[in-house]
Amino acid sequence: MSRPKGQPARGLRILPSATTVLAICAGLTSIKFALDEKPWISLALIGAAAILDGIDGGIARALNAQSRMGAEIDSLADAVNFGVAPALVVYLTLLPNSQLGWIFVLLYAVCVVLRLARFNALLDDDTRPAYTREFFTGMPAPCGAVGAIGPLVAYMQFGHGWWTSHWFVCAWLAANAALLVSRVPTLALKAISVPENAAPILLILVAAAAAGLLLFPYVLVLLIIVGYVCMMPFTI
Repeated sequence: MSRPKGQPARGLRILPSATTVLAICAGLTSIKFALDEKPWISLALIGAAAILDGIDGGIARALNAQSRMGAEIDSLADAVNFGVAPALVVYLTLLPNSQLGWIFVLLYAVCVVLRLARFNALLDDDTRPAYTREFFTGMPAPCGAVGAIGPLVAYMQFGHGWWTSHWFVCAWLAANAALLVSRVPTLALKAISVPENAAPILLILVAAAAAGLLLFPYVLVLLIIVGYVCMMPFTI
């Protein structure tokens, strides 16, 4: 019996969810390597989880395999990969045995969950403001994870300094938590349109970013954090 036109094979329909499960495995394994005192591997795995999170939706749309269950799995994966995993990696590496630090780790992780819950609720809200169709309300969870690991990335690049002090790391986590649950509009990739004549420039920038990721990964992440923060006033 032939399947309906436009419907993927049954085996392919689980590919988006399988990609999401791989992202969860990457996020949880990052915690394992933090426990083994190998934070550089933890950072790479969090990055891999972010990449997998970015492509699973595209795979689902390409295969016409979107489902409510897939959306729920993706949301739960984001809570693990961008809430629990980066918070624990930062705590185990920069705030070991710090009771005050644990409070801010909990604050950050809870705010990621609240941010995801609000995002899911807004999807079904027809009265939401018009700008939410082109911009995110508050900082999205993946960006929050990139921001949260900022002090750890600086530590990997420059060693110990004021950026690794307990007071700064706690304040940094609190700032990221506040942005996650805020009403500040932040840029969404779907709102960016690239003119056709600018495609070569975009490809050059992508190649430069790939080279930077290989040669200076920590510096590139810090530049992304700074650029994202500087862009917020313009989105507002």
